Amino acid sequence: METYDKTNETLVETVNTYKIIENGIQTNEKSFTCDICGEEFCQELLFTKHCHTHTKEKPYSCDVCGKGFSRKDHINMHYKTHTNEKLFSCDVCGNLNRHYQTHSNEKLFSCDVCCKSYSRKDELKVHYRIHADEKPYSCEICHKQFSQKSNLNVHFRIHTNEKPYSCTVCHKAFSQKSHLSVHFRIHTNEKPYSCDICHKYFSDKSHLNVHYKTHTNKKPFSCDVCDKKYSRKDELKVHYRIHTKEKPYSCDVCQKQFARKSLLDVHYVIHTNEKPYSCDVCHKKFSQRSNLNVHFRTHTKEKPFSCEICGKKYSHKGNLKTHYRIHTDEKSFSCDVCHKYFSQKSHLITHTRSHLLEKPYSCDICHKDFSLKGNLNMHYRNHTNKKHYSCAVCGKEFSLRGNLKTHYRIHTDEKPFSCDICNKEFSQKINLNEHLRTHASEKPLSCDICHKDFSSKRYLQRHYRTHKKKKYFCDVCGKKYSHEFELKFHYRIHANSYSKSFVCV
Repeated sequence: METYDKTNETLVETVNTYKIIENGIQTNEKSFTCDICGEEFCQELLFTKHCHTHTKEKPYSCDVCGKGFSRKDHINMHYKTHTNEKLFSCDVCGNLNRHYQTHSNEKLFSCDVCCKSYSRKDELKVHYRIHADEKPYSCEICHKQFSQKSNLNVHFRIHTNEKPYSCTVCHKAFSQKSHLSVHFRIHTNEKPYSCDICHKYFSDKSHLNVHYKTHTNKKPFSCDVCDKKYSRKDELKVHYRIHTKEKPYSCDVCQKQFARKSLLDVHYVIHTNEKPYSCDVCHKKFSQRSNLNVHFRTHTKEKPFSCEICGKKYSHKGNLKTHYRIHTDEKSFSCDVCHKYFSQKSHLITHTRSHLLEKPYSCDICHKDFSLKGNLNMHYRNHTNKKHYSCAVCGKEFSLRGNLKTHYRIHTDEKPFSCDICNKEFSQKINLNEHLRTHASEKPLSCDICHKDFSSKRYLQRHYRTHKKKKYFCDVCGKKYSHEFELKFHYRIHANSYSKSFVCV
């Protein structure tokens, strides 16, 4: 009881002191003006404390953890974090002082620019910096500026890689408590924010705000390089990195760099192999909820995204976006070697392998290498010998529908691809592309053995056979060949010979 009385006396004294200070301000008995920022004070003590904020002087240090403070009352408050002492508590939630205002919902201070209201005057003061574009706090490492010191402190964790908040379920760490709160909704499946137009639910308010713009279709931010438009300024900022090649986010495991943090987060799952989302139908697991949602459409056959021009439908928004480039003829990805442009990044990556002769996909039956996984899948059908598609004219069978479609042009004599220079027509686009290089005298592919240049990959591969050992020989005349089909073709010369055994040396 005695302790409470002493505490109560101290509180009364503190309140009386603030009343004296308040009266001093109102009567303006004596004024102390800061030479740096012009702020005025009625007491020399308050003026001295304020000066420390400019000089960055911190004369008071904690003898427990060594942290420095510019004011004695701040260090006294800090000491309580070590003793876990809480002398005064709020009757509603256990905290104190101006925190009471969060329960009363009273907001006395409003911005005269945008009319936003605040419960505290200092909050309004910080808010005004948005309109004034004032950013007094800057990072001493990268010099990025901030309007609030708390934002600077959070930003600094990017450089220190400090992640003090971790998930109790999956132990993923975060630099901000708010990010942990949003992440935790993955486990609880909580989506507290809903769109009042289409009633779609979201776990994060920022995701809802982004979603709202799909209804308004407003895109006020445009790129001054390629004129592409965006509904958000941060989307435009990320887009600029396509032109600047800037990739500020790097993986601390393999050092791979990314233009967007979301892409880094997606990539990081490769190392952790974390797949928290599973399909209720086939139980396939995914690292991202968005991938699960897209996958689920394979069961429902749902295609919610349709092209406004030709009406073609897609199950994934990204596929529709890629499809639109057919109509706009947009090709924003260029090869650093031959400067050829592509509409999709995946096509550029595939094309780059033609320069590197990189073939990362290998057949586990015959060990033949391929630059594309799709080509490997098509090749596998040679081993299974399954041919589901047959020509209605000549009965020839094919393992791929696309090959049958191309084959039909032999019967119809259809040649839909024509050269703009000499008007020569071709049944396949790949043949047209090879032909175009004869006009440009372009030979982007070279043999890494003898350095001879070629205009097409087909000619380069054919040339490679001259370097390889000729292991197939004719048992009639003894002539040697690099490939079995060449020997088979040669046997037609010996038409009278019915014994055609292929001998490998």
